[in-house]
Amino acid sequence: MPSVVGLLEQRELTARRRVDDLREEADRLQAELAVAEREWNEWVIARSRVGEVLARATTPSSAPPPPRVCRLPVWQPAWPEPAEAAKPKTVVPVWRAGLAWSALSVDYQRILQALSDRNRLGQGALTCQEMAACFGLDPVPGKVEALRSKAKRLTARGWLIEPAPGRFTLAKDVAGQRGGS
Repeated sequence: MPSVVGLLEQRELTARRRVDDLREEADRLQAELAVAEREWNEWVIARSRVGEVLARATTPSSAPPPPRVCRLPVWQPAWPEPAEAAKPKTVVPVWRAGLAWSALSVDYQRILQALSDRNRLGQGALTCQEMAACFGLDPVPGKVEALRSKAKRLTARGWLIEPAPGRFTLAKDVAGQRGGS
């Protein structure tokens, strides 16, 4: 006859696996949403540009042309290319010596890079709300909680530590490694 504790442990393990699977699915959907929002934004810009061109075409030729706007390139942080990183649906591996950051998906690498930069500058741990601001995300509960979920997963797998509730920093050995090799 199986023990009650054994049965409870088995159910707990099943529930934990389900939670991990759902979190991975939520991460995948979050990535898909970001791509869809970017595409939508590009279409809005395209429609706006076409409207400007058509409006200029209907103005009399004697009117002075509208002033030219100098558009500076938008700064994009140098995050790893998706081809270099693990696929979004992959499981976060348990950290071990020699394991490169590229074993993680790009979102997780961004968290490690932000915390690495903070560590290098001696600025200490980050909250998930500060991470959201660092990544240019709106500090709304949904975005912050998605980051918290990722940070907690990295903590559970040994990549990060949580020195105070809600504050995250790189684990000592991960901080010294700077991305593996």
